[in-house]
Amino acid sequence: MSDLLSVFLHLLLLFKLVAPVTFRHHRYDDLVRTLYKVHNQCPHITRIYTIGRSVKGRLLYVLEFSDYPGTHELLEPEVKYVGNMHGDEVLGRELLLQLSEFLCEEFRNRNQRIMQLIQGTRIHILPSMNPDGYEMAAAQGPNTSGYLIGRNNANGVDLNRNFPDLNTYFYYNEKYGGPNHHLPLPDNWKNQVEPETRAVIRWMHSINFVLSANLHGGAVVANYPYDKSLRHRLRSSHRTTTTPTPDDKLFRKLAKVYSYAHGWMHQGWNCGDYFPDGITNGASWYSLSKGMQDFNYLHTNCFDITLELSCNKFPPQEELEREWLGNREALIQFLEQVHQGIKGMVLDDNNNNLTGAVISVTGINHDVTTGERGDYFRLLLPGTYTVTATAPGFNPETVVAIVGPAEPTLVHFHLKRSITEVNPGRRAPSGGQGGRVKAQPRTQRKKDMAVKQPHRGPA
Repeated sequence: MSDLLSVFLHLLLLFKLVAPVTFRHHRYDDLVRTLYKVHNQCPHITRIYTIGRSVKGRLLYVLEFSDYPGTHELLEPEVKYVGNMHGDEVLGRELLLQLSEFLCEEFRNRNQRIMQLIQGTRIHILPSMNPDGYEMAAAQGPNTSGYLIGRNNANGVDLNRNFPDLNTYFYYNEKYGGPNHHLPLPDNWKNQVEPETRAVIRWMHSINFVLSANLHGGAVVANYPYDKSLRHRLRSSHRTTTTPTPDDKLFRKLAKVYSYAHGWMHQGWNCGDYFPDGITNGASWYSLSKGMQDFNYLHTNCFDITLELSCNKFPPQEELEREWLGNREALIQFLEQVHQGIKGMVLDDNNNNLTGAVISVTGINHDVTTGERGDYFRLLLPGTYTVTATAPGFNPETVVAIVGPAEPTLVHFHLKRSITEVNPGRRAPSGGQGGRVKAQPRTQRKKDMAVKQPHRGPA
């Protein structure tokens, strides 16, 4: 009996040390308390920060997971989850809180998969982009007929129709020539968007996100860009127009990863709709203008998809556990997708970081750029690619990179100043790309790489 009692007391102590995942709806104050509870339980791998305020002054809280919170580590990708953009679509909000508790709990339990994910990825979780709308919806309760109340923010604006419309500019550039990435914002963009939208755009500017998902409700499908069709149509139209991005195959793969890891999304028949493989091109479903998904792709380095997660926008509390079990593996697998393709440093001939250097892949009309510290991340499917790095005042450099199905391939560039920059009086030779560098898979830990890590400081 004494041995059994000892085992029982040991198990009881373990249960007390580990906070269980909670399955309940969280009003704003409860949401904030939950975020701080997770931070207090895992203070060394989490950080809480805010990106702005809602119309009614509620802070937009983000919970970060990283082995060095608040610091961008060289060659460590940044990923984000955004929930509750529509205030009445609440499942994403609750799933992200449950994910936060789960990551903390499993890290403390030394789950090797979760430890590797947090040590190699900087994860940002915004549970609610529209806390004002949520409070209106929650005040109604989940069983009232007026479920659309709370969809918009406190000014009555749909935040997923509130981002600057960059699609039109891209379609024009694609036809007549012009940038295919980082399209500029209108001069007066700040006056055209809501406080919540403005906060998220500034957030995107402050962090070089690589991958993202936006969690919604009202259907069960993984939706990928473009959301806006070449011929903008209303949802009521019976005709659909698929509008793929230059990275369509990659986006389809990202959507399928979530769909097939989900408990039932991949089956296709959900909520009276049918989507093969549980995925859809946004414009093929219905055309949406000024959405966040397309804005991510056209204005930043981030590849973003929209996850529609429940037929019932405000599911009863007793359904939350089933929804969590159906989404848990998919949420983790999607985060892991940021570790594919190529990544590396772009340096000058004195080993100084080159910020804003452009990384182009032959055959894919969409470029990415290096971050403030000279590192870049380019998501790609397995295959062989010709990749070129360019920067003003430097000769371009081209490599052939082989991308495998697992870890990203490391491809570093060392750009040499062009002759016209070094000797303005001499004429530069014409033609030709820069010299080649060898691409190699990542086989060593970051600390063993030749690129020296900068001193860590606040983000």
